[in-house]
Amino acid sequence: MNWSHFIAQNYAQILELTIEHLWMVGISTLLAALIGIPLGILIAHVPILNKPVLTTANVIQTIPSLALFGFLLPVPGLGDRAERLAILALTLYALLPLIRNTYTGIRGVDSAVLEAGRGMGMTNGQLLFQVELPLALSVILSGVRVAVVISVGLATIAAAIGAGGLGELIFRGLAMVNNLLILAGAIPAAFLALLADFSLGWLERRLRPR
Repeated sequence: MNWSHFIAQNYAQILELTIEHLWMVGISTLLAALIGIPLGILIAHVPILNKPVLTTANVIQTIPSLALFGFLLPVPGLGDRAERLAILALTLYALLPLIRNTYTGIRGVDSAVLEAGRGMGMTNGQLLFQVELPLALSVILSGVRVAVVISVGLATIAAAIGAGGLGELIFRGLAMVNNLLILAGAIPAAFLALLADFSLGWLERRLRPR
């Protein structure tokens, strides 16, 4: 049996696992954005918090994924729900690019533009939402792109703790020494990562200030 015949016969299962994969990636990226972007804005305006926040995010990023799953297992309410544990781990991994790019984007806004805004009587809140964030949007979106690609890849490892997703096919294929199963999980996961990178990269270029 070749790969295309295998996909045709197991289409429903692969589609279901792909939806599970996208669900984990989407929820974790959304949570990371809700935490990471405000943190990036905060450290851009309060420099004393820059080092501890970025150092913490860097430390989390360097922890191997399976080790992080192991650290999170004893957390009450998480260890018995593999999907929650996986989403939390993916959220933690996605924080660094979001925090760092938001910080870089805000700090990269030309000071002359900010001074012009203040000269027009704009408040700090108005400067943030009408000047800084619009000008930093493409840089922030670049961080979102990196976070999504990281999450798509790491979500495959979440299958090791029973969280589902395309990694389930990969791990099952490795256990059974079945290349068709491995490819059935690996190829859609790689396609999702490439699609996310291309589409968000295109949007990032469109939003880049000229």
